[in-house]
Amino acid sequence: MDTDSDGTAGPAGRMLIARGLRQLQERKQLREGKFTQTQWAKAADVSPGTVNRYVDWQDKAKLTVPTIRSLALACDATEDEIAALERLVRTQEDGWWVNHPGLPAWMDPLISFEEYATYEYVFANSLIPGLLQTRRYAAALHQAQEPRAEEGQVERAVEARMQRQSVLDRDDLHLWVVLDEAVLHRFPSEDAGVMAEQLDHLASLQKRRNVDIQVLPFGAGHAAGSGGHYVVLGREDTRDPSDSLGVVYLELHRRGIYLDDPGDVQAYRRMFDYARYRAADPRTSAKLLTKTRTEITR
Repeated sequence: MDTDSDGTAGPAGRMLIARGLRQLQERKQLREGKFTQTQWAKAADVSPGTVNRYVDWQDKAKLTVPTIRSLALACDATEDEIAALERLVRTQEDGWWVNHPGLPAWMDPLISFEEYATYEYVFANSLIPGLLQTRRYAAALHQAQEPRAEEGQVERAVEARMQRQSVLDRDDLHLWVVLDEAVLHRFPSEDAGVMAEQLDHLASLQKRRNVDIQVLPFGAGHAAGSGGHYVVLGREDTRDPSDSLGVVYLELHRRGIYLDDPGDVQAYRRMFDYARYRAADPRTSAKLLTKTRTEITR
């Protein structure tokens, strides 16, 4: 287990902790046979509910160093392994996004994963993804989705989205987006200038070394697989696989779904590979953006 995981706050850190504990349990099972969570709880002198909370990254209960040490020792962990887990527990401070008035709670994990990830793959078939939106596009979108929003609510949501985009300033995060061509023709408001500005912004983002944007033309057929917008993000550490992370995010109305089973993550990665294979190459995609921009402003 890598000991250089300092600063991994929120769900991303909790996922690493949960994964580390499960790996310790599996190793003990291989060495000694059956080792259930009930047996684990007894050996660590904690309740079975406590074990469940520590191996479930989506549980928001507070983690403590003494408990993580007890759980690790019960699995015969080495001092280095225990120290790595303790370090992750100590860095479980809330990120800027937690309890932010402009962000729904279900997005907390997504932003935590983005802060830790080294890759993010997005397939979008209904709107421009949040990391690529201009301020005016984001505002128009929020106003359309929440027509009865309280005063200041849209502004707070837009400010949070702009702050979230600062993650693109990291050189070690690679964002790869496949946009269904329909997205380019779906305006968030009656003001065509909002979409024209958004298309100009996409063209500018294409020049970034850590951003790839492809357009899936109408004639390319259906390549969504899941039928909708999805995000695959994570981190791969070849030196220490236990420090790697992979998760899929599916956003619904007023709810987010996270899939962390390795089989699910791999399936969505394959689906994204197929989408970018069917999509136009970056140069052709840039021409499609320019063509659409010209049509809008005629």
